[in-house]
Amino acid sequence: MPKKTVINKSKYKGKPAGNFNFEHIIYEKNSFKAVITINRPKVLNCLNLKTINELTMAFKDASWDDEIAVIILTGIGKQAFSTGADLAEQTEDFLGHPSDYYKWMYEFIQLHEVMRNVGKPTIARLNGIVVGGGNELNISCDLAIAADHIYIKQVGAARGSVAAAGATQFLPLLVGDRRAREILFLCEEIPAAKALEWGLVNQVVPYDELDNAVNIMAEKLFNKLPECLRYTKQQLNFWRDLSWHTTIGHAREWLSIHNLSDEVKEGIKAFGEKRNVNYKKIRKLKK
Repeated sequence: MPKKTVINKSKYKGKPAGNFNFEHIIYEKNSFKAVITINRPKVLNCLNLKTINELTMAFKDASWDDEIAVIILTGIGKQAFSTGADLAEQTEDFLGHPSDYYKWMYEFIQLHEVMRNVGKPTIARLNGIVVGGGNELNISCDLAIAADHIYIKQVGAARGSVAAAGATQFLPLLVGDRRAREILFLCEEIPAAKALEWGLVNQVVPYDELDNAVNIMAEKLFNKLPECLRYTKQQLNFWRDLSWHTTIGHAREWLSIHNLSDEVKEGIKAFGEKRNVNYKKIRKLKK
C-alpha cells in the first residue's frame, strides 16, 4: 500500500491582525492581502519613531503569514500618504542630539530593510501627497498606484536634510540620473501625471477608483507562483541592495553629525514657524 505524502505545515505563522495593539497604524488582513495604513491624519501621516516601529512589526508579521500573498501600504484619508519624518518629534527629541538621531535613523533603515526583504510583492496605494521620507516608503514598495490628485516631492535640500534612506539610492534607478537630480536638488512638486510619465508610479486613477485598481493589481499578483515571485524580487533587488549597502551606513553617520548644523536648525525652525527658510542667511554663515 503506497505511503501517504505528508506535507509539513510551517510552525512559524503570522498572527491575526487584531492581536496587535497598534496606535499609529491600522493593520488588516483580508483574504490574501495585508493592508497597512498609516493612521496619523492630523499630522499628514508623518512618521514618528513609534509609527516606524509599528510599520516594521506589521511588515514582519505579513511576511511570516503564509496566507498573505500581497502587502499594501497606504495612508488614512485623502490628503496624505505620508509626509516623512515627524518634525515636531525631531525638534523635541533629536535636534542637537546626534547620538539619539543615530538611533532613530537605525529604526528607519530597518523598516526599509524589512520592506525590501519581505519575500512578497508590495503595493504603495498613494491616496494623498507623498513627501520626503513618505516617498522613500513609496519607492521601497515594488509597485505603486496613485490617485490623480496627489503629488510627489522630496524636500531634504530645502529643509536641512538629505534623502539618503532610499531616494538618493533608488531614484536614479527608477527615473534616470538627470530626473533624480532634478527631484532631489529642486524639491519641486511632481504631479501624478508626471510621476507616471517618469516611472515613479505604475498607474494613476481617480481617487474613487483607487481601491479597485489596487485590488485588481493584487489579484494579478496572487495568480502568480509565490516562490518564483519571491526569487524574482530578490534578483530585482540587486542594484538597490548594492547602492543601499554601500551608502546607508555612512549616510546614517553623516546625517547624525549634520544634526548639529545651522542648516538643520534653520530648516526645522522655519517649518515650525510656518515661514520660508532663510537661505541667504545660511550662505552668509558659510563664509
